[in-house]
Amino acid sequence: MIKKFTDRFSLFELMLIALLAAMGIAVKSVITPLIHVFTGPLYIPGGVVAGGVYMLFVVMAVSLTGKRGSALLCGFYQGVMMLIIGAGGFHGALSVISYSVTGLSVDIIMLILRHRGCCLLCCFFGGMAANLTGTLIVNAVFFGMPSIPFAFSLVAAALSGGFGGILAWLVTKQLKKLRVIK
Repeated sequence: MIKKFTDRFSLFELMLIALLAAMGIAVKSVITPLIHVFTGPLYIPGGVVAGGVYMLFVVMAVSLTGKRGSALLCGFYQGVMMLIIGAGGFHGALSVISYSVTGLSVDIIMLILRHRGCCLLCCFFGGMAANLTGTLIVNAVFFGMPSIPFAFSLVAAALSGGFGGILAWLVTKQLKKLRVIK
């Protein structure tokens, strides 16, 4: 079943998705502590806002390949990388599930919209879905925040994720314009 799923992708696309996943993990480790300086006093986890920036790589996986399942694969790769390098902290093996589900949410949004990361709107909603899903999972499993900070977290996650989706679309558009990728 896994082989059948990955057979849809060329070796180049699989390597591109893995590279995007690695870039997302690298950016996360740098930007989350910086964002936490501003979100900490509001009792909002730094990953909620920073998520929009590092979720853009999951959206880019779809927009660069144009294939369904790209975001799921990118999220899965991210979760496995977090587990291997030990950056998942107390999340442990659940990182694989939480990252995969955020990728799956992007693929579901693209399926519902009948898009493949081709325009600003679908990338915006893809980024929003990824970050909202990540925020919901992490809060439900680990944080259990009170209602008001949780509501602020969801609003921040939606805005930040949408912004990340816009960034993904802009970067993809430039890469295609420069013919770095088809």
